[in-house]
Amino acid sequence: MSLLEHLEELRKRIIYALISVAVAFFLCWGYAEDIFRLMERPIMEALRANHLAEKLVYTSPTDPFNIYLKIGLIAGLFVASPAVLYQVWAFIAPGLYRDEKKYILPFLVATVGLFVSGGWFGYRIVYPAALTFLIDYGKDFQPMITVGEYTDLFLTVILGLGLVFELPTIVFFLALMGVVDAGFLWRNMRYAIFGIFVVAAVLTPTTDIVNMSIFAAPMIVLYVLSIGVAWLVHPKRRRRAAEAAGS
Repeated sequence: MSLLEHLEELRKRIIYALISVAVAFFLCWGYAEDIFRLMERPIMEALRANHLAEKLVYTSPTDPFNIYLKIGLIAGLFVASPAVLYQVWAFIAPGLYRDEKKYILPFLVATVGLFVSGGWFGYRIVYPAALTFLIDYGKDFQPMITVGEYTDLFLTVILGLGLVFELPTIVFFLALMGVVDAGFLWRNMRYAIFGIFVVAAVLTPTTDIVNMSIFAAPMIVLYVLSIGVAWLVHPKRRRRAAEAAGS
């Protein structure tokens, strides 16, 4: 394909991805209030545990409407993620060998599964622990938590962990193209762990080492898993496997 043909194909894939996100957005917007009830559960439990008023506030008449729009969009991204990721794969698939195209189903399952797992881990474990620590630490004061601030914090943590959990998928593509290999990842593990704790410090809403470690622990496990992924799909490894099968 020429450069113009590549650009035309990219434009088509982007349009298809945007259409799927738009459809998912309108579907999820209708359930935005129900989704927010799930979102606010961690803060309500933290407030209840400290015998505080279980109520969020807003400072502008437009805040609730804007919040529900944002929730519909983010939920729509989650729902449309398989279709969006398929468009990504469809764009890069022509550049792969025939035997490499068999990775499409594992790619979609792993990518969506890891993203959802990261969001679930943040929602069920990390976020409640962080909120409990923060609310308990400031229990001598009367909290006045706005809906907008809470939603932004929630989305930062949940989406941040969802994206962080995509590390094996990123390494998969880099190793498939021969950019990195298992040896490189293993030799640089200590630097990677340092970077993981830096990312954890940025994402975690608290400053204590316990919550930061809760963030960092699954990322370290995912990095080790990524080493195995790189070892399996690196071109040298696949070439040796093909030679062994041929002999």
